[in-house]
Amino acid sequence: MTGLALFETDRLVLSGWRFEQLPDLVRLHGDPDIAKYLSLSGAPWSEAQAADVLAQWMDLFDTRRLGKLRVTRKSDGVLLGRAGFGIYPRTGEAEIGYALFAEHHGKGYATEAAAGLRDWFFAETGADHFIGFADTRNAPSLAVLARIGMVPTHIETEPNGLTCQFHVYNRPSSND
Repeated sequence: MTGLALFETDRLVLSGWRFEQLPDLVRLHGDPDIAKYLSLSGAPWSEAQAADVLAQWMDLFDTRRLGKLRVTRKSDGVLLGRAGFGIYPRTGEAEIGYALFAEHHGKGYATEAAAGLRDWFFAETGADHFIGFADTRNAPSLAVLARIGMVPTHIETEPNGLTCQFHVYNRPSSND
């Protein structure tokens, strides 16, 4: 199923990655403005790092329908970035994340993708919650988590050295 659309929103298509799209991921995570929020060193990803992560995302998509997905604009197919769910290694919880190319910031795409993922997650899984976190310096990313209704829980330093604000979104009760 990798490469096929998982779902669409009003303006976006979220789909699985294919190996031949590796250059897109290298370009995205090779951007110093994106990389600075991925590790304390802020080093852009190498092609080998991107290939390893892409293989993990593809496997997660194929086995659990999770993983970080390609986000493209529905109107013209332009790649905007990536968004989706990983598995947080410390706890095994589903973890939402996203990164967009700078030229697509400020247009509501990250919020639209994250809200779509939130709704898809509870419609398609039996999980009772998911988490999200962002570097405390990354105000736009933290704002996306808040806009989709996530609740801040705690601040923690990650193994990669970044100090992150964690959030949780619990499954809405049937009374909500």
